[in-house]
Amino acid sequence: MELEQIMQPENIVYEKTKILTDKPMHYCPGCSHGVVHKLIAEVIEELGIQEKTIGVAPVGCSVFMYNYLNIDWTEAAHGRAPAVATGIKRLLPDRYVFTYQGDGDLAAIGTAETIHACNRGENIVIVFINNGIYGMTGGQMAPTTIKGMKTSTCPFGRESSQDGNPIKMTELVAHLEGTRYVTRQSVHTAGNVRKTKKALLKAFKNQEENKGTSFVEVVSTCNSGWKMTPVKANEWMEEYMFPFYPLGDIKDI
Repeated sequence: MELEQIMQPENIVYEKTKILTDKPMHYCPGCSHGVVHKLIAEVIEELGIQEKTIGVAPVGCSVFMYNYLNIDWTEAAHGRAPAVATGIKRLLPDRYVFTYQGDGDLAAIGTAETIHACNRGENIVIVFINNGIYGMTGGQMAPTTIKGMKTSTCPFGRESSQDGNPIKMTELVAHLEGTRYVTRQSVHTAGNVRKTKKALLKAFKNQEENKGTSFVEVVSTCNSGWKMTPVKANEWMEEYMFPFYPLGDIKDI
């Protein structure tokens, strides 16, 4: 096949979604955030809801997400994204509203907002990035840090007797009556990327059908915080994170 034929538009098999801006992302090489951003952008484009989508980003590595997705955005105080999203959705029920939160945000300072929004069944999507560490502020132990995992505030590994036990937010919210779809996915392989996109698409469609809260956790790496290369971080995640945070749908009603 001639090069001119290959370059024809009808032969394009993949093209970056127009929902993503051209601004270079600030995330560390190997970070999972950029992949999840792309998937959310693709879902918004495929559903044709760009003009009706509002994202809520709180404090954390994702605080600058508004630079990367060309939709309406609002920022929330640390941990308060579900509360802000609740207010937006109730005032503008025809909008698609989602939060994008890390584990230090959602599972620590934002625990109350998360639990009560899910328990009320607010018709929003909550996207939860779980890398088991505070990535933005120096790699401290998070509520999701697994036992034995080393961080800057538990350099010898998390010990239950001193640091308490890691919390499984996804299993916790699955028990609440207001949640309708609760799932845990990852984006470390092409196959898992497809599964995560399918989960996000289902979550946004659930909101369209007014089904209540959809909660999508993405188990992720933080190779900078973990002090590993991207490849080693993925291997470590598979070996140690997945046994404690198993992937798959937890609740779908």
